[in-house]
Amino acid sequence: MENKNSEPIYPVIIIGAGLRGLRAASLLHSQGITCKILEARDRIGGRVLSTAVAGEPELGQYDLGPTWYWPQYERVIASLVKELGLQTFSQYTEGAMLSERSRNEPPQRYILAEGAVEPSMRLVGGVKSLIDTVAGTFPSGTIELNTRVAKLQLDREGDDVHVVAELADGTKKSMQARAVIMALPPRIAARRITFSPALTPSLMSSLINTPTWMAGQAKIIAVYDSPFWRKDGLSGLATSWVGPLQEIHDASPVEGGGALFGFFGMNAMKRRELGEEQVLELVREQLTRLFGPKAGAAKAVFYKDWTSDAETAVEDDFTALSGFPDYGPLNVEGEWAKKIVFTGTETSLEHGGHLEGALRSAEHAALEVIKLI
Repeated sequence: MENKNSEPIYPVIIIGAGLRGLRAASLLHSQGITCKILEARDRIGGRVLSTAVAGEPELGQYDLGPTWYWPQYERVIASLVKELGLQTFSQYTEGAMLSERSRNEPPQRYILAEGAVEPSMRLVGGVKSLIDTVAGTFPSGTIELNTRVAKLQLDREGDDVHVVAELADGTKKSMQARAVIMALPPRIAARRITFSPALTPSLMSSLINTPTWMAGQAKIIAVYDSPFWRKDGLSGLATSWVGPLQEIHDASPVEGGGALFGFFGMNAMKRRELGEEQVLELVREQLTRLFGPKAGAAKAVFYKDWTSDAETAVEDDFTALSGFPDYGPLNVEGEWAKKIVFTGTETSLEHGGHLEGALRSAEHAALEVIKLI
């Protein structure tokens, strides 16, 4: 549908093709509601990012973003995974864990008590398999990549939202919607999108003060031919007071190669100061200290510093979160109250920061938008 100015009109425009945006689109499509997803990146998935070793796909997919879910607590994702027929496997935790307290002492080895580690599940093919399968539940032309929304403006009657986006080549594109789902980090919405009329001061303050989950973190994955540490009775789980990695886990797929992944204790500013090459050298040294010489000779090493991802982090996010923030819905007031809905793991009352939170918020957003249109 187009208006007299030849701008296409959609019942709903969704800004962001991460899990929450894709799931909202899927739910709306199932109700016969047409929508368009605008994504600034050149890929779908948002903070879900799965990758493989170039030329060796048989080694498996590895997650540089979220990795696990807990079906015993997270019923929405567990139900969706079952509904979509995705294959899963349990996170490997058998064997001893390592604890590194000093560079000058060998790591301590511990056998954890049964039940000490909450059992979690992973997806065969990485979390990308969930993203791709959800995206396959609505028409392929629904998503427009390399399309960064720059402005939202209410028309004079307040009936439609005028959406202006910038394309990769610098040109602009305009379209209209009856309602808009904001499926991107709140801080990105506040810093990168102009609203006319302006959002209320209270909402703008809420957006700016809502920390983006994972935005201050970096993740490393070292890939090997096989999970050799298991033969030594190790689970792949390790903690360190030395660093640069603070926490390490087995990231091996159910079939394929072996892998270790780690979260950094080193803050974003230090990572930037050292540079990627030196950071990776420190990681290799640490993996060798913990797991032996084989660990320092990975087939491939993947490094993702989310603070350097312009579609995820702003400067306020450079300090990594030390715990789960008290997330919850973002209330829209004033002239925008019946036109935009915010969704994402940062807006979920429960399971904020998890894939579960993203899915719950997507369900809520879809229901709200159906009321609005």
